[in-house]
Amino acid sequence: MSKEETYINDLIDFLSIPSISTDAAYEAEVRKGAEWLASDLRNSGMENVEIMETDGHPVVYADWLHQPDKPVFLVYGHYDVQPADPVELWTSAPFHPEIRDGKLFARGATDDKGQVLIHVKAIASLMEEDGELPVNIKLCVEGEEEIASPSLVPFVKEHKDKLACDAVLISDTPMIDEETPAIVTGLRGALAFEMEVATAATDLHSGAYGGAVPNAAHHLVKVLDSFHDESGRVNVEGFYEGVPEVTDELREEMARIPFHEEALKGELGLTSLYGEEGYTPLEQIGLRPTLEFNGITSGYQGAGVKTVIPKVATAKVSCRLTGEQDPSHVFEKIREHVEATAPAGASVTLDKQIEAKAVTVDAGNEYIQKAGKAYEQFYKNRTLYPKEGGSIPIVEVFRNELGAEPVLMGFGLQSENMHAPDEHFHLSNFKRGIQTVKAYYKSFQED
Repeated sequence: MSKEETYINDLIDFLSIPSISTDAAYEAEVRKGAEWLASDLRNSGMENVEIMETDGHPVVYADWLHQPDKPVFLVYGHYDVQPADPVELWTSAPFHPEIRDGKLFARGATDDKGQVLIHVKAIASLMEEDGELPVNIKLCVEGEEEIASPSLVPFVKEHKDKLACDAVLISDTPMIDEETPAIVTGLRGALAFEMEVATAATDLHSGAYGGAVPNAAHHLVKVLDSFHDESGRVNVEGFYEGVPEVTDELREEMARIPFHEEALKGELGLTSLYGEEGYTPLEQIGLRPTLEFNGITSGYQGAGVKTVIPKVATAKVSCRLTGEQDPSHVFEKIREHVEATAPAGASVTLDKQIEAKAVTVDAGNEYIQKAGKAYEQFYKNRTLYPKEGGSIPIVEVFRNELGAEPVLMGFGLQSENMHAPDEHFHLSNFKRGIQTVKAYYKSFQED
């Protein structure tokens, strides 16, 4: 069996473990995922491999530090995965990996087990070929990324000396397409909260009380509708404080990213796109903040009809933030807006759950430029440096606590169904990813 086949079989083993962090019923499987990864790191030649306990799921740590004059890289990733629901929409079982048309289908294939294993197997290959690594490497792989990493921030603060490094290498972002690599140079910040609107002490019969009492669902919809104006702009006073101007230079940078509106609409099953007026879709995603409704619940949800006036209505709301927006400040501005717009007879409460600041990286720094050149040895097109609409809250923590530059060197594709049925990873990117990471580390030998 070739080395490539062995690596793919190892990935299949890793993906077979249902390490679902959000469901307590899978706690043993999450730990099994950590143990599998720790074992594979030892087999790859890493030293000081530990499964380190936290208040939640454990962190897997390893290092190899025998190049005193070379940089220290901290590789970050996560071994936990999203739930597989709805399971009935999968073509093959989510934790029985299956290869079809050069793609490996399984939950966690691209987010993030496949990308984590690219780094582990790059290390294994270098150790097998040279008996040593060209640089110093540490790994910090957590088991709670899919539940917003509640244990990792205190872990990083407690172990700053152990995790000290020059650059943090993260592969949890997408490329532009199969032949166009991308290093993300901007991540939006995040704010998420749940809003509850309460009215009466109990659900009420709509025949007996309809028209005379407040309806929690009606009031929730009114508040939600007040969050945006007709142009798609967020209608909350103070929301845009700290948002940078979209300059001509930024517009030119975004315009270099390939984008095909009709193809996107076809892929997503949409007849039109939607967004803040005055900005292109890529600018809306990469450069502008948002306020989105992620879920709404109220009243009777079962089969048939139950004519009630609901006493409670809830909405899950999230914001993506840019520039110097402070998530705590934005949350308070939203609270003030809600208090000013809540209809009479409604009690509204907000429960903040996630917050993270935006991150911007200088694309010209040495660590990023060498990563871009490493990609170009194995992909047809030159590396691009986009602003990404998503958020990886821990990136800001690594930068602030460790003073290290983040290098967001992804190998996934947006089309690989992350968090959805039939998640998959292109095996060509798994193989080329290993070669790219090896070339990246070797590029520091000459310094």
